[in-house]
Amino acid sequence: MLYLFEPLINLLMDIRTCLDCQSKLLGRTDKKFCCDACRNNFNNRLNSDSTAQMRNIHNILRKNRRILHDLVPTESGKASITTKKLITFGFNFDYITHFLTTKTGNTYYFCFEYGYRKLDDHYCVLVKKISV
Repeated sequence: MLYLFEPLINLLMDIRTCLDCQSKLLGRTDKKFCCDACRNNFNNRLNSDSTAQMRNIHNILRKNRRILHDLVPTESGKASITTKKLITFGFNFDYITHFLTTKTGNTYYFCFEYGYRKLDDHYCVLVKKISV
């Protein structure tokens, strides 16, 4: 029964506990964790869901970039390919890092410095953005 009221008793007695393991804290008044292991464990548990999702998205973007890198020749910086072939390589059209619309109204979709523009439903032009 006393266990149920322990957080209330700790609050009234100004006894601080570790946010991870609930052990009593000694030392600085702004201390939140008893040790680095508890701090790391608490923060890793707090960020695990969003970190996993970000990691998955980043892996898709890296794969898209790698596919475009392998297909764009270094000499010309441009190539043409069918969308079906890009899909067979595992390219995911849903994930891009940014897009660029030219003065003529053409939209290029980029995965980092490599991009593509859909010509129609069947063909794409692949490009490498030249850094200035």
